[in-house]
Amino acid sequence: MALFSFTKHAGDTVFGIDEAEKKDYCEGISDEFELQKIAEKKLKDTISNLQLQIENLNIYIDEDIALISGTADNQAEKEKAVLVVGNTKGITIVDDQLTVKNNQPEAQFYSVNTGDTLGKIAKEFYGDATKYTLIFEANKPMLTLPDNIYPGQLLRIPVV
Repeated sequence: MALFSFTKHAGDTVFGIDEAEKKDYCEGISDEFELQKIAEKKLKDTISNLQLQIENLNIYIDEDIALISGTADNQAEKEKAVLVVGNTKGITIVDDQLTVKNNQPEAQFYSVNTGDTLGKIAKEFYGDATKYTLIFEANKPMLTLPDNIYPGQLLRIPVV
């Protein structure tokens, strides 16, 4: 159980790629509480669609803070769920209340800077740029291409 900090204006929007899609998705809804509930459901659906194994998943959003709870099958699933929620535009803090069935070593986390590549990050953490695939695999399915990282994004750096 920990607090994770994220960059508020980095990442995917909870409703899709842009504000136009958000307007379409939320047309006619002006109540902030109702919008918050829609965002919470959309994040839960995203975690489910990514096939992350989290039992009794609950997400509660209050302005730019998200609380996530439930039981993850393993440490990697837990960390990926936290990253899905935190790497969402508008979220600055994730209060991780997830528990884990099968304990494993915790990964390190790295906030992507301008000019970073997975190879550069792998060189920093492992001393070998060709180990970028370890970082890529550790961040799947959120990452779909090794070159698709952006400044402010938080990545899992697995222990090897």
